[in-house]
Amino acid sequence: MRSWTDTLRFAFQPVVNLATGGVAGLEILARPETGDILAEARRNPELDGRLAVLAVRAAARRETLLPLHVNVFAGTLADLGGLTPLHDAVRAAGRLPWEVTVDIGPPYTHVPQRALLEAVGVLRAQGFRISADGVGDGDVPLRLLTDLAPDLVKLDASLLTRPAATRAMRTLCEQLGGLLSVEGVETELQCAAAVSAGAQLAQGALFAPPARLPAADVYVPPRSPGDMAPGPRPGPSVREFVRPAALLPATASAGQVRALLTGSPEVSGVLLVDPQGIPVRSVHRSRFLLSMSGRYGHALYADRPAVRLGDPPRTVGADATAWEVLDVLAVGGRERTSDDVAVVDAYGRCVGVVRLADLVRALAESRVEEAAGLNPLTRLPGSDAITGEVDRCIADGRTFALSWLDVDHFKQVNDGAGFAAGDELIRSVGRTLQGAASGTTRVGHIGGDDFLVLADPERLGPLAAAVLDAPWSAGGRPVTLSLATVLCPPGSVRDHREAAACLAPLKKAAKALQGASWVLGRAGLEGLEVLRGAQAAPAPAG
Repeated sequence: MRSWTDTLRFAFQPVVNLATGGVAGLEILARPETGDILAEARRNPELDGRLAVLAVRAAARRETLLPLHVNVFAGTLADLGGLTPLHDAVRAAGRLPWEVTVDIGPPYTHVPQRALLEAVGVLRAQGFRISADGVGDGDVPLRLLTDLAPDLVKLDASLLTRPAATRAMRTLCEQLGGLLSVEGVETELQCAAAVSAGAQLAQGALFAPPARLPAADVYVPPRSPGDMAPGPRPGPSVREFVRPAALLPATASAGQVRALLTGSPEVSGVLLVDPQGIPVRSVHRSRFLLSMSGRYGHALYADRPAVRLGDPPRTVGADATAWEVLDVLAVGGRERTSDDVAVVDAYGRCVGVVRLADLVRALAESRVEEAAGLNPLTRLPGSDAITGEVDRCIADGRTFALSWLDVDHFKQVNDGAGFAAGDELIRSVGRTLQGAASGTTRVGHIGGDDFLVLADPERLGPLAAAVLDAPWSAGGRPVTLSLATVLCPPGSVRDHREAAACLAPLKKAAKALQGASWVLGRAGLEGLEVLRGAQAAPAPAG
């Protein structure tokens, strides 16, 4: 009599890194030929746990080196208190637990949350990574999501039509120390929306559909120059460029390393790790194979520990930036410049590697994009950069102050002193603003004599004094400046357009004052406060 396992097949769908275009992992999907085993597994935790074990064994038969994503229902974890058989199956397959991500899927309704969190704690202690699956189209409570603090959040593609919600989820992932992935991407438009929202990973039919054999190649639409991940960071996050690592135990022989490298031409190096997954040695492909191919090389090294042919590993934390990785690569001899850098988690365990070529390309693209957005006169960013930061402040729920500064009667300055003197005045104002900016303050030049300043409210005073107290002049003629500021506490504005609309009447009020002026208003409230300047004298009768 045939068992239900005889009619069960598994398909593999790539999880794609949107920054590198490479495959970051494989999700293993059960595909029963008869019956509805998945519906039964939702009701039967023992069956669901067995499906997870069979998924790992199916991947082992394909001899894939990629990280794996295994699906489990939330109710299964809460009921079983963990997945000991899965841990045993992973070890039996020659894989390490931190190479496996457990995708916890809905339904969450009626699942005991404390039991679920305790089970997740057990999985984490064993080394598994945790993913919250079906977010946006499922029933996962937001409070539970934050308590889970998943390493990965898988967002349903339907949420891409609501950019504010997608960006908010990206912000939440950053706060929790996780990555954002989008499932079910079918069109290039959806892919562009995912990139724009800051998703690092994605999967769907656009890249490669589920297949019985793991996909060797995936299609990733080319990124336009404007596709930049949100977030005021000093450089792209290393998380965007993590590739799967080729791992072997520190006890591996040189012959085992050689077999892995010759059988996997795409692997640039091997990391030798201890039983906890902490990198011990880094084996570079070219240098290792050169040593093995030399005269007597194979005879000398084949059966000896590979650690003798390895170098101390270069590692960075998962929260590092691309610039920090370059700093790590700069240390040591030139012969190691092309070495992979191991990315480690808070426990020092390897979660992947990054390659120099990926970093250099991304940093070059970011510099080109940044240069294209600078004002040619002051070399300050334009309005898009500042308004983008405003939207991020709103999404983060932060109080911020948005200010508009311009030169009084600037047309008369140009007409009387000449455009060259006017240009020099604009450059001087820009340099003074930039010099007075501190902390997270952002200064932008939006054209002509208009500047935008985004700052924390407590930093406004010194900045205003720096520009309003200076004795400005052009062509020997005294010049004054007007400053308008709107304070925006959380919930007072929905986006940068509303903030700009609140700022417009404040600017008009500041321009109506004599001398250097500064008016302050609060979004959602009527009235304003005059901090600098005097009311203009009434015009004479007649």
